Amino acid sequence: MSKIIAGNFKSNLNRTQTSQYLQKLDSLVQTSDSKVFIFPSISSMVENNFKHITIGAQNCHYALNGAFTGEVTLEHLNELNINTILIAHSERRNLFGESDEICAKKFEFFKEHNFEIFYCIGENLETRNNKNELEFLANQLSKIDLKYDKLIIAYEPIWAIGTGINASAEQISKSTSYLKSLTNAPIIYGGSVNENNAKEILKISDGILVGSASLNIDKFYQMIKE
Repeated sequence: MSKIIAGNFKSNLNRTQTSQYLQKLDSLVQTSDSKVFIFPSISSMVENNFKHITIGAQNCHYALNGAFTGEVTLEHLNELNINTILIAHSERRNLFGESDEICAKKFEFFKEHNFEIFYCIGENLETRNNKNELEFLANQLSKIDLKYDKLIIAYEPIWAIGTGINASAEQISKSTSYLKSLTNAPIIYGGSVNENNAKEILKISDGILVGSASLNIDKFYQMIKE
């Protein structure tokens, strides 16, 4: 199976910077057999018409359109031919109060519209220290359809996101092996992934979800080449 290499720009890079980055990356990866995804900031989303990379949405409300001030809805994604979405990222859960129930509603809505769904899960440090992480991960997945054929699970331990500390190979292997016992969906890893550790992580996962390290195109392309 081809490896999945995804970059989450979060709220970085304006529209001009994003457009230039995507055009360059699309030309660089034309010989790669990896599946490359980029999730730009919402205000910098562009049409999903590249030959070698796929553009996805970091977030979207579960409605076609309507009175949802400040939200992007399906109608906006349809206009840009975007049919890939990131759901349940820890920053959406922790900063914006999205519960498992809200994340599940988003999942069902975008499943009905045949989207490719990157569904994020991950434990905090307290859960990890209490050795309850596997039960915690299973609970996060309990409300969605694990047999959905366009599901990609992104395992991102919260204590490793943006901290510079990534899980050890043993920790990643243990969690991904457990998740594979629950579903046939690809399991990718995120959490302080960079050009120095990507190769090792790719050996024990189906891919990587890269945050800040994806903002540097040279470093991100190096990870793709791995």
